Amino acid sequence: MNQPTPPRRILLVAGEASGDLHGAHLVSALRERAPDVEVWAVAGEGLKKEGVRVVFDVADIAGMGLTELAGNFTNLWRAYSSVKKVLREQKPNLLVLIDFPDFNMRIAAVAKRLGIPVLYYITPQVWAWRKRRVKKMARAIDRAAVVFPFEAAFYANAGLKAEFVGHPLLDTARATRPREETLARLGLDPAVRTIALLPGSRRREVEYHLPVMLEAAEMLNRESALQFVLVRANTLPRDALARRLAGARVAVSLSDGDAYNVLEAADLVWTASGTATLETALMLRPMVIVYRMSPMTFALARRLVRVEHIGMANIIAGEKVVPELIQNDMTAAAIAAESRKILGDRETREGMIAKLGQVRARLGEPGAASRVADIALSMMR
Repeated sequence: MNQPTPPRRILLVAGEASGDLHGAHLVSALRERAPDVEVWAVAGEGLKKEGVRVVFDVADIAGMGLTELAGNFTNLWRAYSSVKKVLREQKPNLLVLIDFPDFNMRIAAVAKRLGIPVLYYITPQVWAWRKRRVKKMARAIDRAAVVFPFEAAFYANAGLKAEFVGHPLLDTARATRPREETLARLGLDPAVRTIALLPGSRRREVEYHLPVMLEAAEMLNRESALQFVLVRANTLPRDALARRLAGARVAVSLSDGDAYNVLEAADLVWTASGTATLETALMLRPMVIVYRMSPMTFALARRLVRVEHIGMANIIAGEKVVPELIQNDMTAAAIAAESRKILGDRETREGMIAKLGQVRARLGEPGAASRVADIALSMMR
């Protein structure tokens, strides 16, 4: 009697809210091509909606920096053990890694020892810091699907087969309703200029950024009529954020997700460095990029990082298109000062928007998830 053919199986590991979103789109594209493929995943809300078999929850391992991750060690170890167990017992046909580099590179090494092919989608930014890791990546990873145009040549020079697939945000960074409707849903006035607050997707980021943002909002609110809305990442508990905003000395509406519609409605965005800066750029919204971390993490980062800017819009443009306020430079007064320039000078604002349009044009064409799905299926044959 013929034995039934075992199902093709993929293990997907995302470790942040953005990786969960891109992973969900990838799974959707995979199922359009191969409905029989079984997907196991370290998953957040997006991947769960796609019906994957959940190995571990993204919300329990979303971390920040080198020193902050130490406080989350127990959950990271549990996640690592859970993923390693699936690799050994389920023997997936392919491991797909999305971002989350320190964790995922350890998983890649396990898969390599077990003879499981590895596809890395949205690779570590080793061109910015710790460049020596690229040799380690070339040993542990079979193929890379990269999302910035300059990355393919960088990895190829190190012996890693890499393909530029375009940036996945090109498929998602768009509004679905008019500005007026979004503001009405938030109880805000379309006639009043609006500032959107994106303090980050990690709890420690919010702890560092939100108090300073609220102080800056209070300062500007004393000077002119403005309204503020905070976009909650799905990795953050709503109740805690709502309590913090309720105690602020300036009114701030809370939006549960709906980031692109809020960005469309905003005249200015204050955003933590990370994926949100690129989303804001793709929405052609003027912004102020901010970032703080623990002093120890910052000291380490200064020794390791080898890029002039930290915001992807500025890195891709090759110049400071939007202001960056990092560590000690991130003060309420500085945020307020940069905001006055952007809101008060039409030429500054329009010039910024034009350069953000150039950044968007350099990121390729929509359809990244489909291209990555094709690569994944080809690696499983």
